Amino acid sequence: MNGNLQVMKFGGTSVGNAECIRRAAEIVARAAGEGSVVAVVSAMGGVTNRLIEAAQASAVGDIGAAGNLAETLRQQHQGAIEILVGDGDKRAQLAAELKEIIEEVTSLCRGTALLRELTPRTLDAISSAGERLSARLLASALRELGVNAAAIEATELIVTDNHSGRAEPLISETRERATARLAPLLAERSVPVVTGFIGATVDGMLTTLGRGGSDYSATILGAVLDAKEIIIWTDVDGVLTADPRLVPEARTLQEISYNEAAELAYFGAKVLHPKTLRPVSEASIPVWIRNSFLPEQNGTKITATGHPTRRGVKAITAMSNVTLITVGGRGIVGLPGVAAKTFTAAASAQANVLLISQSSSGNDICFIIDSGDAARTVAELRAAFASDLAHKEVEHITVNADIAIVAVVGERMRGTPGIAGRTFSALGRRGINIIAIAQGSSEYNVSLVVEAGEMREVVQALHSEFGLQRRASRFESVESESALASV
Repeated sequence: MNGNLQVMKFGGTSVGNAECIRRAAEIVARAAGEGSVVAVVSAMGGVTNRLIEAAQASAVGDIGAAGNLAETLRQQHQGAIEILVGDGDKRAQLAAELKEIIEEVTSLCRGTALLRELTPRTLDAISSAGERLSARLLASALRELGVNAAAIEATELIVTDNHSGRAEPLISETRERATARLAPLLAERSVPVVTGFIGATVDGMLTTLGRGGSDYSATILGAVLDAKEIIIWTDVDGVLTADPRLVPEARTLQEISYNEAAELAYFGAKVLHPKTLRPVSEASIPVWIRNSFLPEQNGTKITATGHPTRRGVKAITAMSNVTLITVGGRGIVGLPGVAAKTFTAAASAQANVLLISQSSSGNDICFIIDSGDAARTVAELRAAFASDLAHKEVEHITVNADIAIVAVVGERMRGTPGIAGRTFSALGRRGINIIAIAQGSSEYNVSLVVEAGEMREVVQALHSEFGLQRRASRFESVESESALASV
């Protein structure tokens, strides 16, 4: 569509208050002076949580939740309007627009409280209000800087299936609608400010893409509009070699691959939504992670090749608040359909299985899910295996919530001998017990299950073992074409 188009996404902390919104507007304005820009925004920091909490409180009959929500949203957003918009008439117009949205969402909460029922569709409508509010604030801040800008509801652009709360985009339909709606604005050098997190079905029913889905919104739009690049503005300097709360000496990676970034997102790195890179990988559109509070920093660039290094390992990531479930017993050896029944039960509980491991004897199948899904999943498993448990063919279904996943990630691990050996040796020297191990056929990561209390030590030990605190030397990071071709 436009060879010079940038799609810029601003997360909740990057539009967290009036000062942050003005800073985001300045970043967009500078870019708009050089080419076309589409901005995608999250809700102001904390707003989505408050919306969901109010919806859930309403569902159990709390009639006052709607009024409390309305007052909190009004104060937060009206305070930003007073700082961002100088002209009195424009302030009043913007305040009226935001008031209408707040009244819509509080009306939904009141209806929910009266019915004591919160449907997925209603939750989508309530939880998406924050983006609708922040888009209008950023568009107004841009106009204050002399940039022509328009707040656009993503319901006009991103077409999805009808799975409320976790909708998936329909790319061809989205390309058609997004191009038709945005091309005229971009031709006039206007900046569309689009609500992240939101889409709509073909017939116009509002949907959401899942928590953190504004990143996904940005890459969907970047892909269908053939953007030159996508920049995700957040509150960190980029993708780090480890969580700095666990490893203070963690450093920012200059460049990583789509595959590496996807593995890191999947295994707990919060800087990206796990689905973010799906739309752009085929088109090889680069994605940047940059810090809106330090816009002069380059951040991390995510590309198809990712600037491989001889070390093999790029980063260490970790997940807590997960639960290990084991289905086992000597009777399941050779028992047909055990794995199928296990994961059908997990799917029925709508649990996302993060890791799977099975003993070589076949006595046990263990898998890890988010702890919030554990109770539902165990109930589904006990129902699915009721007969097998009664006949002792399945002897136990056990649950361990005191665990964590640590993943060693790097695309070049596939061609580097000894990564697994060094991993296990480093932990063995420290007397750390590994509960379970998993490695995919892609060999982009080795995942370990350890006790939750040992997670920090494991991450620190592996970060040190692979020298990730040191910046890669020129010899390590610059590869010949023949060397890269052999990977």
